[in-house]
Amino acid sequence: MKKMMMALAVSALLFGAVFTAGSAYAQDPAQPAEAQVANAAGAEDEGPGETTFWMVVFGSGWVGVILWAALFASGGFAIYFIIDGFILVRPAKIMPQGLIDQVKEAMDQGDVMKAIEICDQDPSSMAKILKAGFAHVEEGFDVIDEAIGGAADIEIEQMMQRLNWISVCSALAPMLGLLGTVQGMILTFATIAIQGVEISSLSMTISQALYTTAGGLVVAIPAITFFYALRNTANRLVLRMQVVTSDLIKNLRNVEVVEE
Repeated sequence: MKKMMMALAVSALLFGAVFTAGSAYAQDPAQPAEAQVANAAGAEDEGPGETTFWMVVFGSGWVGVILWAALFASGGFAIYFIIDGFILVRPAKIMPQGLIDQVKEAMDQGDVMKAIEICDQDPSSMAKILKAGFAHVEEGFDVIDEAIGGAADIEIEQMMQRLNWISVCSALAPMLGLLGTVQGMILTFATIAIQGVEISSLSMTISQALYTTAGGLVVAIPAITFFYALRNTANRLVLRMQVVTSDLIKNLRNVEVVEE
């Protein structure tokens, strides 16, 4: 829960930083300081001339606030699952070298019971896969190979299910942004119908619509990038794990189990 709240807070800060910076760059940086002061003085008579990100969020009606809350949540969940993915997709977690060395040593000695005990003490995916194979050691190598393949498929599926949540966030965020754009355009035409064509009112509602689109893209672009990067890393680790597992179990073709 603490990680999730931290991710939501980081998401809100990222949104605020990105769009506040966008509002700042909307002013002409080449304009002299004296001209900016004069424009600011004139703006005091004409009304507020600067639109901040928080004005857009809370000025778009309760539907817009809900959409922005959903975007914040989507960004927070994306950050959370990306961090979780980096923790999950690590060689040291999936196939620790210490486990490989100990199992290899036990298998070279023909001590399958010792290899099973080593796997029982390790929570990694590779330990679960090897343990599934060792459980059928008396049934022949073909059964062992099939059991290992089934256990590997389960571990891979569980891994991908956790990574797929990043893809869900990356797909959901642009849809929320598009919905916010539609809502902003509805407000625009409603304003035209009630007040006529007023540039200031139309500019506000259109900017609200575009801000939500940009917000969705701010979430989606990094999320989809990290998703494919983590997925490719996971695929490489899975292929490597299959090669190492095949090398470890090859001695089971001729091994005999001796129970004390």
